[in-house]
Amino acid sequence: MLSVVRVHLPSEIPIVGCELTPYVLLRRPDKTVSTDDVPETAPLDGHFLRYKWYRVQSDKKVAVCSIHPSEQATLQCLGCVKAKIPLSKSYHCTTKCFSDAWQHHRVLHDRAASALNENGNEEEEVFGRFNSTGSGAINSSLSSSASSASFTNGAATPLYPAAITQRGGETWFEVGRSKTYTPTADDVGHVLKFECVVVDAETKLTVGHVNTILTSRVIPAPSPIPRQLIPVDGMGHLDVDGRMTSSGTFTVLSYNILSEAYASNDLYNYCPSWALSWPYRRQNLLREIVGYSPDIICLQEVQNDHFEEFFSPELDKHGYYGLYKRKTNEVYSGNTNTIDGCATFFRRDRFAHVKKYEVEFNKAAQSLTEATIPTTQKKTALNRLVKDNVALIVVLEAKVNNQPFDNNAGKRQLLCVANTHVNVSQDLKDVKLWQVHTLLKGLEKIAASADIPMLVCGDFNSVPGSAPHSLLAMGKVDPSHPDLAVDPLNILRPRSKLVHQLPLVSAYSSFARTVGLGYEQHKRRLDGGSNEPLFTNVTRDFIGTLDYIFYTADTLVVESLLELLDEESLRKDTALPSPEWSSDHIALLAKFRCCKNKSRR
Repeated sequence: MLSVVRVHLPSEIPIVGCELTPYVLLRRPDKTVSTDDVPETAPLDGHFLRYKWYRVQSDKKVAVCSIHPSEQATLQCLGCVKAKIPLSKSYHCTTKCFSDAWQHHRVLHDRAASALNENGNEEEEVFGRFNSTGSGAINSSLSSSASSASFTNGAATPLYPAAITQRGGETWFEVGRSKTYTPTADDVGHVLKFECVVVDAETKLTVGHVNTILTSRVIPAPSPIPRQLIPVDGMGHLDVDGRMTSSGTFTVLSYNILSEAYASNDLYNYCPSWALSWPYRRQNLLREIVGYSPDIICLQEVQNDHFEEFFSPELDKHGYYGLYKRKTNEVYSGNTNTIDGCATFFRRDRFAHVKKYEVEFNKAAQSLTEATIPTTQKKTALNRLVKDNVALIVVLEAKVNNQPFDNNAGKRQLLCVANTHVNVSQDLKDVKLWQVHTLLKGLEKIAASADIPMLVCGDFNSVPGSAPHSLLAMGKVDPSHPDLAVDPLNILRPRSKLVHQLPLVSAYSSFARTVGLGYEQHKRRLDGGSNEPLFTNVTRDFIGTLDYIFYTADTLVVESLLELLDEESLRKDTALPSPEWSSDHIALLAKFRCCKNKSRR
């Protein structure tokens, strides 16, 4: 007969918006052991499994610490209460916790005060439009599949019996009838109880004992300080095309989201295991991305299965269409479903897909080796060059009012968006530069065939001032650049070929060109030599800039940029990922406007 051997939870801490799916080990009638579900619609040997979830509410209300959400709060900031800041941000577990977080915490007070000064209206922020709930928890905007309003948790209707039992000051509320349950804001501070029992399919009576498990108290999904969109002086000497209306502006997001396959507990042991788990990170990442409301999204390190099963369907609900290029797998030997790649999404009401180019650097390596490498060195050359990296180039057509955009010259308004993830190894400086050069040569061919604005986004795994960055930003590499000393295959010779004619400029360098009283804090977050962000990647072992958004400055102008993070925003002694930020990279976002075309350099 069917029986339950063991039940346990994969995560020790339940979080609002993150699915809980218990591990249920079954012994089937043939004595084999399995984790496959046996629903009522497909009974096994006349039996099926019934699941129920309960919220265990006690007479004592429990608040959780806003800094350490797994800890119970012991004090509350009254300044937050007076400023009407969401209550969940006002709780702390100890006086030391509050003191250590003060530099970060006071920003909430400052922003609340400045928001009230704007005619009494709340300040609009790109990420973090929160509402406080009766439980004092943040009820932030999750995906439509994870918002508290749409949690049905396995039943045709979310309405369950008000209370099924009371014992010792506790009340059990039934909240779900499926194996999987997604905690809501109403669950914050409460323990959840999961029940699993075998049921006779004919009599509907339970068979054997009921297997139960209790969770820790549910915590709200931690939320970072919102990042604002900051206007910048990206105009320079260019003339904005007067024919372009406000509909000619668009925003672009570039974000390395940290693949689940790379997010190991050993590598990121400073991040709580529950915050490193993919069920938590995917919801936090989605909430962040959707909160920015970008028109175009360039993501790196997106696993093949995550694109198909999560990002594509979830972003589709928000009006996006997605294209994907998986890394090649000549080097990778694991599960092909977990190979990561580049994903580019765009709003269907703003753009239409015209063409897609897939760049496989492995193929370029094969061609280069056949053409220039002596036969005796071909194997060595391929071992060095073949690293499975790719780029995804998408040509889009702009829409206005969901119709193709007419620029009054009878031409379609096209946009070319390149999304790439360059090889990570610091020992392969020649390969990094060769990959970037190969991509730029491909983009030059597209530019020669059409008058088209271009964006080059991604994780280039190259710091400011490196040879790949110099090639992108300056259009050339100084022959005496130290990176060129690493060229065992002579693929970077002659040095004179390391050029391109695309007028590329880094979007975030616009902060350095902007003057005004409010911009000094943003300039302090730039590297003075390169005018690039001080960091876009933060771990215990590395802090620096690897991610960029480049644009063709003869056809596009930067209007505003998503503000950069500083050490206060990350909190003292914290690396990424963290409960607040679910990747080891930070997102970059720029707002652009088309301008009159100048002759290319």
